[in-house]
Amino acid sequence: METNAQWIDIETSDGKFGAYLSLPRGGKGPGIVLLQEIFGVNQHIRNVADQYAADGYVVLAPDVFWRQGARIELGYDDESWKRAYALMQATDFDQAQRDVAATVKVLRERVGDARVASLGFCFGGRLSYHTAANGLVDAAVAYYGGGIQNALDRAPDIKVPVLMHFGAEDSHIPLDAVKNIAERFADNERVEIHVYSGAEHGFNCNHRASYHQRAAAEAHGNSLVFLSENL
Repeated sequence: METNAQWIDIETSDGKFGAYLSLPRGGKGPGIVLLQEIFGVNQHIRNVADQYAADGYVVLAPDVFWRQGARIELGYDDESWKRAYALMQATDFDQAQRDVAATVKVLRERVGDARVASLGFCFGGRLSYHTAANGLVDAAVAYYGGGIQNALDRAPDIKVPVLMHFGAEDSHIPLDAVKNIAERFADNERVEIHVYSGAEHGFNCNHRASYHQRAAAEAHGNSLVFLSENL
């Protein structure tokens, strides 16, 4: 993949944090704010950023947990899971949304007149949903966004196209929750939901035992079509 990647700083009123920037060949294109799982901007998230950069997007992945430690990067063993969950529990979600807003602002300045989407996984999928509801992006993608089913009061705020991916075998997000989300958005033609047979939580991550190659490939293809139509 021909990409150019580096860490950059994003300034906020209470400090600065890092964000992983991956550029496509030529350095220009529509923007994607890539929102991490609870494991930080780790190798998997950087790989995803580089993948979408190779697809022609300017990708910026903010370090959402920066207030608890810069560039925390975790794996997927039991100890990493415990620490990752503790980091998520200690994160002020409203503050995280403000950090995402700062990231969107920096990305929009970089891409100029091009459009910008958010794309996130798990915790980042929930953040992507809220980023769309906050009116910050032109489109949003949420992979197995944990907690979206508990934030359906924000459904009227969704005014941009949103794509959601869920695994049919997700042990963290039951199908009843996906059904509730689908029913809530049944009258919103801008919201598209895909459920992937045989796929567990985290099916897109090839660093995890739950990786599901077919679901990951299909979801990536669906995401590329969605982004090409809306950015």
